[in-house]
Amino acid sequence: MEDFYIECSPGISGDMLLGAFYDLGVPKKVIEKPLIDLGLKDLYHLEFKESKSCSIRGIKAKVENIEYSPIKRTWKSIKELILNGNLEEKLKQKIVEVFESLAVAEGNVHGIKPDDVHFHEIGAIDSLVDIIGVCAALNYLNPRKVYCNEPMLGRGFVQTEHGKLSVPPPAVIELIRQNNIEVLSSFDSIEGELSTPTGIALLSNLVDHLKPPSKYSINSYGVGIGNLQFVFPNLVRVYKISSIEYRSLNQQINPRFEEISIQEAWIDDQTPEDITNFVEKLRIEGAYDVSYQAINMKKNRIGFSIQVILPIDKREYFRQLWFNYSNTIGVRERTQSRWILLRRRGECSTTFGNVKVKQILKPDGSITMKPENDEVLRLEIEHKISTGEIRKIIQESSKKFKAFENWK
Repeated sequence: MEDFYIECSPGISGDMLLGAFYDLGVPKKVIEKPLIDLGLKDLYHLEFKESKSCSIRGIKAKVENIEYSPIKRTWKSIKELILNGNLEEKLKQKIVEVFESLAVAEGNVHGIKPDDVHFHEIGAIDSLVDIIGVCAALNYLNPRKVYCNEPMLGRGFVQTEHGKLSVPPPAVIELIRQNNIEVLSSFDSIEGELSTPTGIALLSNLVDHLKPPSKYSINSYGVGIGNLQFVFPNLVRVYKISSIEYRSLNQQINPRFEEISIQEAWIDDQTPEDITNFVEKLRIEGAYDVSYQAINMKKNRIGFSIQVILPIDKREYFRQLWFNYSNTIGVRERTQSRWILLRRRGECSTTFGNVKVKQILKPDGSITMKPENDEVLRLEIEHKISTGEIRKIIQESSKKFKAFENWK
């Protein structure tokens, strides 16, 4: 499994993304198979052609509508078509998620229920091909993580079924609001639609991180060319990358490198009970660890210093936790690197029965094991013997280990 980075240069659309995946090496038959399985093969013609934008080569995906008697489909009917189709469950779910977000956005814009959104408001047959094709391509590539930079929106007007609409279209604004997507304003003076509703819907559902990785190497890439002509290249690039912690062909490199985020604040206007509740909230929400201690602050007040170690992709979420669940009016934040030994959770058979334990893989290949502390406490209460004795008995009597997860 590899990581992928979608570069909006400067915007994003479904057909450009589809062209980039094809250029990256996804076979056309992979893109079209779910469309054929859904009975749509006679409604469109898909062509991938070499093209250029400001002398930069790439692939342009062109979808021709050959539906002779167009049906006015609603999102409800499209959803039934997909859910009843003979598709892989993971792929089916992803396609539904993309269309659902688009239908909800269009429904909010027009003041109607998502199920009643008409198909022309989600696009036409080209939207079906773009969305299903991109989801199929990503399912085929099976990425570990997908990154993306912030897209740009443009300005001016775009022709739609509802007449001329200002850029960005209402559905794009709604999708950005719903998914808290950050956008860049650098090209807002450029006339034209740089990012389409379909493109933004795909990003909001398929991307894990709406920021590029801090360090990476490029293994290969594909370029998708757009239809509009600008004074700059109108394209989307998809990179197959190795981020720094996964550059080794042996992904079980030990110890493993990763970047983490550290957030901290000093608080002098909350009770110890409130601080305890907040610290527990941080742990429940996925912090790697939380530490806190009483400190002397200004005006001789006793306060608390709270420090949280958390996954780097949860920085924004944890900022909101600080401001919503504590009295602090500011949070200090920094990014740090760490090296960690691989570990995995599981259970061992012992004279106490099955006991939950954690294995740690040392750099020399040896494995150490320690029982989970909750298990030690449970056994101490049940058998009324000391912690030291519990650990000694587990160590001496442990036999078969059953892993609950892979090394990580």
